[in-house]
Amino acid sequence: MSIHPAATRRLLLAVLATGALALASCGSGAGTSPSTQGTSSSGAAGASSSTDASGSDSAQAAASLTSDTAGLAPLGDASTDNKTQHQSSDAQLVVTGMRYGSHDGFDRVVFDLTGTGTPGWFTELTPNPTQQGSGNAVEYKGNTALVVNIDGVTYPFELGIEDPNLAPIDASGGVVTGVQSLGTFEGRAQFVIGLNGSHAYSVQTLDNPSRLVVDIRRD
Repeated sequence: MSIHPAATRRLLLAVLATGALALASCGSGAGTSPSTQGTSSSGAAGASSSTDASGSDSAQAAASLTSDTAGLAPLGDASTDNKTQHQSSDAQLVVTGMRYGSHDGFDRVVFDLTGTGTPGWFTELTPNPTQQGSGNAVEYKGNTALVVNIDGVTYPFELGIEDPNLAPIDASGGVVTGVQSLGTFEGRAQFVIGLNGSHAYSVQTLDNPSRLVVDIRRD
């Protein structure tokens, strides 16, 4: 039986079209699978990257902490005696901040100062501290108070600065239980450091910037 040339062409075109559709269908399926795997792989890589970054931050924080505390030793000769030091004649200072830190073998309280001259101080350990001027009893956390009187101070407005925020400090983990400011009266700023007992301590001044440092031993 003979086949007309036109029919032959139509049959050939139909076969070619069917093959093309089959190839297109295969190509579409192959493209879907890699796309899904890529999203999953990208998500896993992102999680891994996040973990690496977190680990790096933790390592940096630990290194910074070690750097801040490594080799830190208490200053001065510690005892439980009262301590007195006269201020310099040009002292015009304001206590702008107070800080607490717990270290190996001792606790440290720092009073930040601004102004001119060198501060003086009078310190004493007592179970019953009173506020200068009024004589009122001072409540504090602990069973012994280290009263720190800083001399050679003036009022903030006399130095043209704002009143500093000397909010009470709560402390734990060492011998210090808290630090509070009792205000300034007649050239003296008064503070109470609460302790869990009577401990030997030292008082020193540091420059650049000006600070008064109280170190309390834990033994």
